[in-house]
Amino acid sequence: MTAVFKRELKSYFVTPIGYVFLAAFYAYAGLMFYVTGISEGKVRMDLLFSSLIIVLVAIVPILTMRTMAEERRSKTDQCLLTSPVSIGGIVAGKFFAAFTVYLAAISITLVMALVSCIYAAPDWSVVFGNIIGLALVGAAFIAIGVFCSACTESQPVAAVLSFGVLLCVTFISSVASQLPFKWLTSAADKISFAERYYSFTYGLFDISNVVFFISAVAVFLILTVRTVEKRRWN
Repeated sequence: MTAVFKRELKSYFVTPIGYVFLAAFYAYAGLMFYVTGISEGKVRMDLLFSSLIIVLVAIVPILTMRTMAEERRSKTDQCLLTSPVSIGGIVAGKFFAAFTVYLAAISITLVMALVSCIYAAPDWSVVFGNIIGLALVGAAFIAIGVFCSACTESQPVAAVLSFGVLLCVTFISSVASQLPFKWLTSAADKISFAERYYSFTYGLFDISNVVFFISAVAVFLILTVRTVEKRRWN
């Protein structure tokens, strides 16, 4: 797994993908940091964190689209599948490489929290809780993106597919709230990534939300392994 991790991590900065992802996230986060607080001379880290999920839906597919699809397109997946590394190790290595780049992106929020000390000392327990929430929802998004990438050999198709899935799992509660079925709204709130993530931005550290995102990561990585195994035996 370590060899796959190092290879994938390096590939993000040999190609423009890693730079594009980081630049897009930094630009959006910087803009929202200015708009939601600094421009008015106050600190509103909660508004900053709650706004970041929107850009993640759009740019995480860029980060994950090549993880498995590129291997299929270039036929290098055959070498990986016959290597001593298990399929689970291959998938985990690719996931953690993408997640490392993602952590480098969201680390800018810690810098912003330090900058906000100029105006007022932030509640650091809330800030770190928000960063943990951001890391968890990002891990779940990346796991979904890796799974979508394993379903096709086309990077653009993988990006569009993962964008559609992320859009659905993130904002399903918003759609369900427009329907006249309370039971459906309640169910949608429980599986909505946005609702689970917003709890962190409200300053609520609910262990059930942590378990939910970790479970989502596990489920989609297992689905990715099964998808690759099925193609291997076929």
